[in-house]
Amino acid sequence: MPDVRLSSPQGKWILLTTVLGSSMALLDSTVVNVALPHIGRDLGADLAALQWTVNAYMVTLAGLILLGGALGDRFGRRRIFVLGVLWFAAASLLCGLAPNAGVLIAARALQGVGGALLTPGSLALIQASFHADDRGRAVGLWSGFGGVGAAVGPFLGGWLVDGAGWRWVFLLNVPLALLCAPIALRHVPESSDERAHTRFDVAGAVLGAAALALLTYALIEARTASWTVALSAVAGLAAAVAFVVVERRGKDPMMPLDVFASRQFTAVNVVTLCVYAAFGGFFFLAALQFQVAVGWSALAAGTALLPTTVLMLLLSARSGELAERLGPRLQLTVGPLLCAAGMVLMLRVGPGASYLADVLPALVVLGLGMVTLVAPLTASVLAAVDTARAGLASGVNNAAARAAGLVAVAALPLLTGMGEEAYRSPRAFDDAFGPAMLICAGVLVAGSVIAFTTVRRPAPDCPRPECRTHGSVLTPPLEGEHTT
Repeated sequence: MPDVRLSSPQGKWILLTTVLGSSMALLDSTVVNVALPHIGRDLGADLAALQWTVNAYMVTLAGLILLGGALGDRFGRRRIFVLGVLWFAAASLLCGLAPNAGVLIAARALQGVGGALLTPGSLALIQASFHADDRGRAVGLWSGFGGVGAAVGPFLGGWLVDGAGWRWVFLLNVPLALLCAPIALRHVPESSDERAHTRFDVAGAVLGAAALALLTYALIEARTASWTVALSAVAGLAAAVAFVVVERRGKDPMMPLDVFASRQFTAVNVVTLCVYAAFGGFFFLAALQFQVAVGWSALAAGTALLPTTVLMLLLSARSGELAERLGPRLQLTVGPLLCAAGMVLMLRVGPGASYLADVLPALVVLGLGMVTLVAPLTASVLAAVDTARAGLASGVNNAAARAAGLVAVAALPLLTGMGEEAYRSPRAFDDAFGPAMLICAGVLVAGSVIAFTTVRRPAPDCPRPECRTHGSVLTPPLEGEHTT
């Protein structure tokens, strides 16, 4: 049984190393959007390359995150966590030194592999190390400090981009890793799951990642209408079908399809796809809109996005408490509608926009909507499955959110007619930004309708989220195994 107390020196070291590790991945997912215009200008990249700079990371992370958790259970959570930290740092170094867009995209894909190893491992180390009486508080502190990192990310990214340059957005991960890994090796006890199987669903992981990559390629390159686009779309659909077959027939699938036998679980994940597709598309395009169309610096653009994360940090726990009293249905219906209203308000943001009059009201409404829906969304996912499968359910939901975001980043420029050089033209980008916000708002309204018609009050003895404070705007919180 885990016996480390949070108040002990070892407990503090464990908390520090897990926060450092998870913050590396969380920071990277939020700061890169702010750096995109500078990356494009410096490397001579078109819009498709900028989309891939975001999505190459998301493809491997979303496709492999469930496998990463399984590897930690089998081979040792500390071992896989440290491997993920060092892998992530090496890929970050390659990103920072990339001479062209192709190398940067490949390095971003490698970064996603490292993220898939360290992201689930950071939470698993806390749950496997701390005494049962301290575990809830440790998870809360881990989640809260991670949220602070998410809030600081865009600001820090903008400061680095305007000062030292965009490469330091990636190079910053190297000293963090060199601090994190030795602490983990010295102070974090090794742990594993004796029940873990020796087989790993490598085929499922590869097929899942391949399906995401091929379909993303087809969406990003669809404007060329070439035979390679059609071929990649067909291959992507074939890989998706093969993934379903492998997961259905495999002895140890990373995503057991019987978890979707719960209609509630399936419905809440559909809501997740709607909500996080809109969020992924919004934060990708908003960071560009602020710099390209409005004309702000990277620092100003990053700072402008702070209200959404700050509201999440301040109010997410209270939103979860409210959902426990009222049930999640009301908040999952109202929350997406508030987010949709925030995105409609973003139609006012263009050349010459005022932050206080135009941007801030939209972001406050969006942030309040996110606060309203994220905590009950996680609670509904956990409530829809048996307690023993809470970690699996959360992992599937987290992967679904990431997949939805990468599809949105790939599809929105296509749907709005954004050309390859649109990010170099304030007028062209602004003309496409408005329709993109309306599409995001429509997807959120669809999510609200689905939630209203499908979500029900959970049973009183169902597992509840341990991550009460949450600051990530691009993914729901990860939850681990629940013992009560």
